[in-house]
Amino acid sequence: MTTSRLPAAPSQLVLEHGLPAFGMYEGIVEQLDWQPLQTTLYQRLTRKLHHKRWQYAAIAHPDYFIGAAIVDVGWTGTAFAYLFDRQRRKVAGATSANGLPGLSAKMEDRAFGHASFTAGSCRMAFQRKRDALTLTIQSPKLRLAADIQLAGMPPVLASIAPANWLAHSTHKSGGLKVSGTADCPDKRYGLDGAVASLDYSNGLLARETHWRWASAHSREMGFNLQQGYMGDAENAVWLHGKLIRVGAVEFDFDAKQPLQPWRIRSTNRQVDLTFTPEGARSENKNLLIAASRYIQPIGHFDGEIVDPDTGIRHAVQGLPGVTEDHTSRW
Repeated sequence: MTTSRLPAAPSQLVLEHGLPAFGMYEGIVEQLDWQPLQTTLYQRLTRKLHHKRWQYAAIAHPDYFIGAAIVDVGWTGTAFAYLFDRQRRKVAGATSANGLPGLSAKMEDRAFGHASFTAGSCRMAFQRKRDALTLTIQSPKLRLAADIQLAGMPPVLASIAPANWLAHSTHKSGGLKVSGTADCPDKRYGLDGAVASLDYSNGLLARETHWRWASAHSREMGFNLQQGYMGDAENAVWLHGKLIRVGAVEFDFDAKQPLQPWRIRSTNRQVDLTFTPEGARSENKNLLIAASRYIQPIGHFDGEIVDPDTGIRHAVQGLPGVTEDHTSRW
């Protein structure tokens, strides 16, 4: 057993006496239920307004990058998807929609489980069938049918943390095989040879939430790095099948010029990366009682990741992925 090995994930989010099982783990928390959590009367009355869930998938390829998510914020739902053509350096197809409360977005309390969204001309669904997760998108400017293989996946990161209100949980995995096709108005893209990564998050968050994020995955390595509401509780790297905790990271970039290079480093010097944007998808929504402002540059990472057990420095060269600067009032 390596010294960096994370403990096995607990079976549930909440332990005895209503205490959350805070920590970083390897594996999947099977019971994603916050009901037993010890709370005040006010917290119980307002919990539904703070309960946020989302499922996100990324599909990376030398020629393109696809991002797709279904988000259930309790009192409303939303979804988005895009395909960024890395050769032409532009978004070739995209869809985004807001839905009706309790109707448009439906999501299972299960990591990498069922989720669906329907509003207007946008239809999106994650369907879990044993060791496969099928993602389908139907919209005027982007259609997708992707089969993401979960069998033999690298270790799953499960994190439970106080976050910025009561508690939040997230599951991350990457290096996943994928097959299928994506259709944009002027081109069809084959998904064979691409690499998928997944994020399922479920928690009780503050109305104002901000984060910076970086993620990229290949078959051999990957990382999930965040600065914001989760602190360092979800910062990890995957190296040749081993999941390793990273600790706090710093994002050095110009928020006014997000398409300039970013520098992302861990305070323990385990991770040192330069991100070079190739383009971006951004959105700025103001729905009176809610708002979302974010930019998600797509590009590639270069640098190095150090294995703390061996001291070996692993080079990161042209690894496709994304960064994000996001603020939500939800």
